Amino acid sequence: MRFKAVIMGEAEIRRALSRMAHEIVERNKGAKDLALVGIHTRGIPLARRLARLIGGFEEGEIPVGILDITLYRDDLSEIGLQPKVRETRIPFDLNGKNVVLVDDVLYTGRTARAALDALIDLGRPKRIYLAVLVDRGHRELPIRADFVGKNLPTSKNEVVKVKLEETDGEDRVELWEKEGG
Repeated sequence: MRFKAVIMGEAEIRRALSRMAHEIVERNKGAKDLALVGIHTRGIPLARRLARLIGGFEEGEIPVGILDITLYRDDLSEIGLQPKVRETRIPFDLNGKNVVLVDDVLYTGRTARAALDALIDLGRPKRIYLAVLVDRGHRELPIRADFVGKNLPTSKNEVVKVKLEETDGEDRVELWEKEGG
């Protein structure tokens, strides 16, 4: 792959998350019954950051869960004979909660669909929102994000890489192009 550009740096990511946190509180009319659930891998630190931001101006702790969607994917047979299943941990009752599913990039919508299936197997939230740092388009399913850090129209031969301090040692969003594309 060939590097094309840095789309967001540390400051842009921080501003986008701050705006998203305020939008979440506004749409939810406060933080009552609000919970965030991060989708493995980079959705987890994003959910934790959003929860800290919301808790900072709403004066309270926002519960955060971790969701693994591996067994809910529609391409499980293509992954291999022994897909790596990671931890799902929802340390609160989902029933009656307004849950924000958090992920780094929204592309085809298949990850979000799998996350919805996994979440609903664990309880019956009052409402489910979707928050993503980057929406790159090319949806294959009728899914859209409620909260978006940055809309980034891309071509199908481009790849969006989100790097976060917690997982990659730095905060940035990069655009790459597949070779031959």
